[in-house]
Amino acid sequence: MRVLRLIVLTFGAIAVFSVIVLTLVLWLFSRNLPKIETLADYQPPLATRVFDEDGRLIAEYADEHRILVPFARIPKRLIQAFLAAEDQQFYEHPGINPARIISALIANIRAGHVVQGGSTITQQVAKNFFLSPKKTLMRKIREAILAWKIEQRFTKDEILWLYLNQIYLGRGAYGVASAAWRYFGKTL
Repeated sequence: MRVLRLIVLTFGAIAVFSVIVLTLVLWLFSRNLPKIETLADYQPPLATRVFDEDGRLIAEYADEHRILVPFARIPKRLIQAFLAAEDQQFYEHPGINPARIISALIANIRAGHVVQGGSTITQQVAKNFFLSPKKTLMRKIREAILAWKIEQRFTKDEILWLYLNQIYLGRGAYGVASAAWRYFGKTL
């Protein structure tokens, strides 16, 4: 009976200590985080397009080639493709996916180098809009906290809309509509 009581007290003390440490870490990393409310007013720089008198595009000027497209105009199959490739549990997790992070960690340790990422789409939104691309533990913790906050404020479709209009897809194309135009000459 004494041994059982000692075990229960030990695990209880460890649990309380862990909660205190986790709370302190979250508080420390949450200080000075950007305000996620700015995402509600997302207005990225768009390309200036010049057309001839017949309505044909003759020139575009932009630092980042982006064509902002409403969520309703993004094809469902394109959305499904991104979800399959980037975040299969997007509609189920709260912004972070611990199982995916652990899976990526194991895969990277086995390979001896980074072969798989563990970030969710929401974490990528947090990084792309608010944080530097530097790969540090501090940035990853801040990214996770921001992702959780983003999930509390925005719907999944709003988060996905931000992601699909912001992501860099090569050849100067930012967002899926810009990539469709750059690679295939098609509009969404």
